[in-house]
Amino acid sequence: MNSLLNIARQSAWNRRSTLVWVVVSLALATALLWTLERLRHDIRQSFSQSVSGVDLIVGARSSPVQLMLFTVFHIGSVPQSMSMDSVQKLAQHRSVSWVVPLSLGDSHRGFPVLGTTPAFFQHFAYGDKQPLVLQQGAAFADTLDGLYEAVIGAEVARQMGYGLGQSITLGHGLHDHDHDHKGEQADEHADKPFKVVGILAPTGTPVDRSVQVSLKALEAIHLDWVAGTPMPGGQIPADQARKFNLEPEEVTAALVGLKSRAAVFNVQRFVNFYEEEALMGVMPGVALGELWSVLGLGENALLAVSALVALVSVVSLMAVVLAGLNERRRELAVLRAVGAAPRHVLGLLTLEGTWVTCAGVLLGVLLAHASMALASPWLQQSLGIRLQMDAPLPSQLSLAGAVLLAGLLASLGPAWRAYRLSLADGLSPRV
Repeated sequence: MNSLLNIARQSAWNRRSTLVWVVVSLALATALLWTLERLRHDIRQSFSQSVSGVDLIVGARSSPVQLMLFTVFHIGSVPQSMSMDSVQKLAQHRSVSWVVPLSLGDSHRGFPVLGTTPAFFQHFAYGDKQPLVLQQGAAFADTLDGLYEAVIGAEVARQMGYGLGQSITLGHGLHDHDHDHKGEQADEHADKPFKVVGILAPTGTPVDRSVQVSLKALEAIHLDWVAGTPMPGGQIPADQARKFNLEPEEVTAALVGLKSRAAVFNVQRFVNFYEEEALMGVMPGVALGELWSVLGLGENALLAVSALVALVSVVSLMAVVLAGLNERRRELAVLRAVGAAPRHVLGLLTLEGTWVTCAGVLLGVLLAHASMALASPWLQQSLGIRLQMDAPLPSQLSLAGAVLLAGLLASLGPAWRAYRLSLADGLSPRV
């Protein structure tokens, strides 16, 4: 058996100029399948672990997926606002334990700015109900003295090189500024700078890429703005803004925690049938399920295309072996003449195909890991998606095994044909 393995390896190596392209095509197909499966798994895991311990997300009536995507992941367009009166009445519901209002719409160098209260750092959790931890500093004070204080995520601090005491300014709207210090004057709220008082520990969630300030601070920087534009000649200095009523009248949404998980449908019904304004209560898990049901079609389509690429690569292996079989008839006949049985010829060609397939799959896995290692920082910075470069997933191993099995089956066709060739046919080939 060892001699047959050695012959198969050397035979494949001698025809490497032809088989190398088959190996490359198999490697690309394997890399595509391996990478897509890892991306699919990690994206779902990243989304599902971005918020934990939140029973309902409440906002103006719209699409549940849109509300969750914008509130938690800061993706999409700004939904309609809900009044603070509704937030306060929601907080008074007998089944509600806590409510954290959120206000979105501004940005800092492309990073979303989240207006909230200090309760956000107490109640918001991620992963398996892991709380937010301040790596440096403290949360903003939410007082007039600490009006212009900000807490930044770990990714903001890393990319921008910020530390405690750093002065930052905010831009109006979700602008996609370059993540550098150039063009500071482009921020429309540059007259009211904020001081970084806290830096959050990394979470692997969109919180890492956000800036948290108080709701009063957002009111202060918009005092001299009307309908999304600054008032001509009506600029209010930062210190003078403290003299105004800075209690917000509207917010984007609210995160709700319940005293008992069993009350979620009761509170959701209260929100959905709220008479004073059209509101909607969204359970994060249900909204994610709707999102996956929509994205599942795209995932399946990508996997189908990848499977077709792999199939084409396997068929090309079969075609190359068949095409070279006619040229190797004399070689195989010589092997028969020196004592090789038909089963040895069958095993030889099968092993050659297996060698080529194994080489392609192994190269594809290495190529996939290299490409994911290169793309991981960009995905983390741009989309907040962290690729896990750890042990292969069972589904990844299954896909690689399927490619190996397909390569083995494809090599059986030419091997069977060689098995049926007679010794005389090989020694006196037809022309």
